Amino acid sequence: MASFLDFEKPIADLQGRIDELRETAADGTVDIDAEIAKLQAKSDKALRDTYARLTPWQKTQVARHGERPHFKHYVAGLFDDFTVLAGDRAFGDDQAIVGGFAQFRGTRVMVIGHEKGDDTASRLRHNFGMGKPEGYRKAIRLMQLADRFGLPVLTLVDTSGAFPGVQAEERGQAEAIARSTEMCLSLGVPMIAAVVGEGGSGGAIALAAGNKVLMFEHAVYSVISPEGCASILWRTADKAPDAAEAMKVTAQDLKGLGVIDTIVPEPLGGAHRDPALAIASLGDALQDALGGMGNMGPAELRRDRRAKFLAMGRL
Repeated sequence: MASFLDFEKPIADLQGRIDELRETAADGTVDIDAEIAKLQAKSDKALRDTYARLTPWQKTQVARHGERPHFKHYVAGLFDDFTVLAGDRAFGDDQAIVGGFAQFRGTRVMVIGHEKGDDTASRLRHNFGMGKPEGYRKAIRLMQLADRFGLPVLTLVDTSGAFPGVQAEERGQAEAIARSTEMCLSLGVPMIAAVVGEGGSGGAIALAAGNKVLMFEHAVYSVISPEGCASILWRTADKAPDAAEAMKVTAQDLKGLGVIDTIVPEPLGGAHRDPALAIASLGDALQDALGGMGNMGPAELRRDRRAKFLAMGRL
C-alpha cells in the first residue's frame, strides 16, 4: 500500500478503519462486508475529490513521492534489450544519469534518464538523481552515438536539480549542462523528453530540450525548487507553497504556457498508487509522439526544435 502524504490524512484515516475491520472479520465469525464496502466507497470518493483539486505545492509533494516509478522501472516495463553504456570517456561514470541502447515497441532507440534510487543504498549510489558534470557529458556522448546511428533519443527526467557540490563546480558543471542542452537542440534525430517526477532547473533542461516534451499529470517542472525560490524571495522555506503557486510548476500551467506539449494522465491518486498503469500510460504517449515525427528529416527536426523553444519567449 502506498504511504500517505500529509494532505491525504482523511483518506489515510478511512483506509485505517477499513484495515481494522478486515482484521476483525479475518476469523470469519463476523460479516462486515457491507460496512467495508461503504467505507471503501467513501475513501475512493475522498481520493478522487482530493486529487481533482491539488494545489501546486501538493502536486510537488506527489511528484517527489518515494514510491513513484523510477528510471529502472520504466526501462523494465517499456524497453527490451536495454544495454547500459557507462562513462563520459574523460573522468568517470555518474550513476545519477543512466542510458543506453534499447528497443521500444519495435523501434531501436537511445534511452537516457535520471535515476534517483528507491532505498537508502541505491539513493546514495545514484546521488538522489542529481547529475554531476560527468553524467551530462555521458549524456552528450550517448546522444552523439544516437545521432551517428540515426536512432531516436528518449529521455526520462526526474531530478531536483544538478548536483551543487564544490567538486561538481570544479569539474565544470555549468559548462556540461550547457553543452548537453546544446546537444539536445542540435540532434538530427527525433528527441522526446518526458518529465516523470521532478524537473528541476538546468539539471532537467539538459535532458529535456526535445522536439516534444511530455509531462505526467502530477509532475512538476521549474527553474528552481519552491523551497529555493521561497528562501531567495522571503528568506524562509516556509513560503514554499506560495512560491509553487507563483512559479507555475504544474503540467497544466506549463501546457498553457507552451513549455510542454502533452500531459500524460496518471492513475487516480498518482503514479505511485499503480506504477504498472502509469508506465503503460507513458509508453503510449511516447509511442504517439515518436510516430508523429517518423517522416521528418534532420534539418526539419532541428528547425522544429528551434521554433518550439524560440516561441516560448514571444508575447
